[in-house]
Amino acid sequence: MKRGIIALGLLASLSAYSQESYVPQEGEGIVYFLPKTKIAIDIIATKINYQPGDFCLYANRYLRLNDVNTHPESHWEIKDIQVRLVGVPDSTKAYIMKIKDKNMASNVELTDEGIVKAINTTSTEEETLPDYNLEKAQPQEDARTYMTEDILMAGSTAKMAELTAREIYNIRDSKNLILRGQADTMPKDGASLQLVIDQLSKQEKALTQAFTGVTSRTDKVFTILIEPGEETQEQIAARFSTQLGVLPTDNLAGEPIYIRIRNISSFHAPEEKKKKKRKDDIIYNIPGKGKVTVSYKGKELFNEEMPLTQYGYTEALVDGLFEKKINTRVIFNSTTGGILKIDKD
Repeated sequence: MKRGIIALGLLASLSAYSQESYVPQEGEGIVYFLPKTKIAIDIIATKINYQPGDFCLYANRYLRLNDVNTHPESHWEIKDIQVRLVGVPDSTKAYIMKIKDKNMASNVELTDEGIVKAINTTSTEEETLPDYNLEKAQPQEDARTYMTEDILMAGSTAKMAELTAREIYNIRDSKNLILRGQADTMPKDGASLQLVIDQLSKQEKALTQAFTGVTSRTDKVFTILIEPGEETQEQIAARFSTQLGVLPTDNLAGEPIYIRIRNISSFHAPEEKKKKKRKDDIIYNIPGKGKVTVSYKGKELFNEEMPLTQYGYTEALVDGLFEKKINTRVIFNSTTGGILKIDKD
């Protein structure tokens, strides 16, 4: 992890992130940001594609399958909605941690964006995106691989369909004879039996799909970032259409997905907390709490309390925490800027 951003007294250098293992000189300091919280809405949507089979028009005649769709079709479904917090640098909360002779706060760990993570230790917090179990379109067997020479040489699609249906019935009969132990040649053991049954089922499925068609499902994650603002806010986070999928808020072709954020903090910053802090103070966040609700078509899909920096305030670490004779270690939450742990020896 990259540690430390060196400031030579100029906040204009805040964008020049990261320098490895630098020992600050007199008058220098480490530039760090506190985070502000954004709400990430992950919409996991599934695109469903249907392609009719070559023999779809004959599905009822030869296989007695009703209501087989003869036209290609594509649509979207919402599979799941997850809500998480993301910490981004707050440009209004950039500070320089001064390094003095008697001060032991010289080992500072920052995120790649310059948000403070730890002092005199290493944070175990992992900066990883959620690993959703996404469904992907599976490769489909080509029915022609299992068609006999008679089927492939047939003079018309109708004849090919008839012969393919006959082959499907033959495969079913073979499976039944094997399962009943009545086949002329039986597999030698259970593993061989299962292998033969699986292979016959694979052939039957591929040939049947020549009548029923193939449906594939592919998941995709759409992420919308919302920044909490006023004490209470309700807004459209995105829109969703079964034909077009996830859409921006101004596309009226989709139904709105609403997010509601309400401040439910049980505290307010005392007046003394609002006094101007000293330039040598090490500042951290005390996040407030918000109630976040996501709904679609009148149904709540998410409803939880979450820590939000916008509803809290900042505080300074107590004086003398980093004296030379004391090894103090502090770990911060890089999403909220609050303190996770303090210990010393």
